[in-house]
Amino acid sequence: MPSPRTLKTHFPVQLLPPSFWEQKCKIIYMARNAKDNMVSYYHFQRMNKRLPDPGTWDEYFETFLAGKVCWGSWYDHVKGWWRKKDSHPILYLFYEEMKKDPKCEIRKVMEFLGKNLEEEVLDKIVYNTSFDVMKNNPMTNYTNDTVMNQNVSPFMRKGIMGDWKNHFTIAQNKQFNEDYEKNMADTSLSFCMEL
Repeated sequence: MPSPRTLKTHFPVQLLPPSFWEQKCKIIYMARNAKDNMVSYYHFQRMNKRLPDPGTWDEYFETFLAGKVCWGSWYDHVKGWWRKKDSHPILYLFYEEMKKDPKCEIRKVMEFLGKNLEEEVLDKIVYNTSFDVMKNNPMTNYTNDTVMNQNVSPFMRKGIMGDWKNHFTIAQNKQFNEDYEKNMADTSLSFCMEL
């Protein structure tokens, strides 16, 4: 494809082709807190016919903590990209920050890409990338994709922070917090789990 080109992937850092590093490609990485990520991915795996059935929520909870989901451990994924940002042009963004102040996060992307956009263009981007607008846009909501069974769960389900509270039991939250503390002890990376 001719330059400039945009590619989207869910690859962990170690699976990116070497040419990305050699060519110093700019990368924008969006991370989401593990609890909401787990819930979102559970519902995605339930509705995506290309992926194996995730089982019950309790089964999936254990599978996720063990890192036995597509693309592997959430911890390895977010920490791998976090480390790589110190040696490569990577803009590391957080889903939670985007939800709190989308215009600020879009401005970060614009600056990272060396673009200077008028306020009205930024406002248009904020509007068109809002969850409600994208949820109703067939170009982004996968309503025409026969592999996504949206009767099981919509592709764009809720888009909120803190939905994990509607799924985690008290015991699961305790187990998760202990696992999280152990696995995140070796990084400065920090996530907001709720508003």
